[in-house]
Amino acid sequence: MLISVSVAAISLALFWMAAFTLWWQMHAWRTPETLAATRFESPDGQQGLSFSLLLPARHEQLVLEHTIDRLLESRHRDYEIIVIVGHDDPGTAEVAERAAARDPGRVRVVVDTHEAKNKPKALNTALPHCRGDVVGVFDAEDQVHPELLAHVDHAFGATGADVVQGGVQLINFHSSWYSLRNCLEYFFWFRSRLHLHAAKGFIPLGGNTVFVRTDVLREAGGWDQNCLAEDCDLGVRLSSVGKKVVVAYDADMVTREETPGSLMSLLKQRTRWNQGFLQVYRKKDWKQLPTLGQRMLARYTLMTPFMQAFTGVIIPLNIAIALFLDVPIGVAVITFLPLLTAMVTFVFEIVGLHDFGRQYGLRVRLVHYLKLIVGGPFYQVLLAGAAIRAVWREQRGRNEWELTSHVGAHLVREGAAR
Repeated sequence: MLISVSVAAISLALFWMAAFTLWWQMHAWRTPETLAATRFESPDGQQGLSFSLLLPARHEQLVLEHTIDRLLESRHRDYEIIVIVGHDDPGTAEVAERAAARDPGRVRVVVDTHEAKNKPKALNTALPHCRGDVVGVFDAEDQVHPELLAHVDHAFGATGADVVQGGVQLINFHSSWYSLRNCLEYFFWFRSRLHLHAAKGFIPLGGNTVFVRTDVLREAGGWDQNCLAEDCDLGVRLSSVGKKVVVAYDADMVTREETPGSLMSLLKQRTRWNQGFLQVYRKKDWKQLPTLGQRMLARYTLMTPFMQAFTGVIIPLNIAIALFLDVPIGVAVITFLPLLTAMVTFVFEIVGLHDFGRQYGLRVRLVHYLKLIVGGPFYQVLLAGAAIRAVWREQRGRNEWELTSHVGAHLVREGAAR
């Protein structure tokens, strides 16, 4: 009897968790008005802000030059690019110094001398050198639209925001079965989910294409150099003190990136993000949020790694109990409720993949839809494994930075993919 009650209670909890997550993913598509409100407004031609664009780069000599060249194509009149390189990374430093020599008025190089390197340490190293009104962060492999800064400038002026979060989109959906799911995950997160967080007043910021007023960032003390999800942490701290965050997403304006090049690289990346969320949860800055609803949303969001780790273990166990043990028929039916939300999620993902291809002019074929469906359970196993690994690393006190390498797979013409 106790086993039956426990199985039913856990299954109902998993069902409602999945239902809430799906509803939040659908936020941007609930009404045409909601969808329209997620986009940037067209600039009015007035450019009142200056930008310091931070570009931390570690062992990124394969992609850094292209990223700097794209940033230099910006049509905004007042910006600087600060490339942060490690003192022990001569290959990347050579590329950065070459770019600075070509355009010394726009590009500067700052050297990070920390013995143990990570992204927040690099960003904090560059913060005192920033001259602009707004600090923007990009990754070394980013493909940035020339009009983005003009749109961000207008967004600050039109909304009075302290922070503007732009869209980021993985593009190389054809590279592998998991790349397709990874691209779609970003599409739902930046296209929809982050807009819900901004509307609720609690937002874990994205790692790049994020712009913060320089005085606000310095007042906050920059980034937490001991956190593996420094972007999430900054968003939580700024949300907790009432700073206004605006999120905008346009397919034309998104920063394009590539997916991790291997399953192990993806596993390590997700482990780092999950462990960073756990660190932010333990810091308890989110408890300063003024309303119960905000605090509940924060707790749920930041505890996602725990829940993914838990579901990765408990769902197979529940199904086995329902199939092989003598439990009441009602309990057995309840046990399979999470599968119902999984089926609805699959349908939503299929529609989302079609919308993704349409918005980006990409050729989505039948084989891609089949990969999306067949790969779904395996991708969830990978995410659960990353969450379990993150919980284990956090409990063991292991917080070294596992770097994700880039090769520029998103720079290939996707429409030519077969």
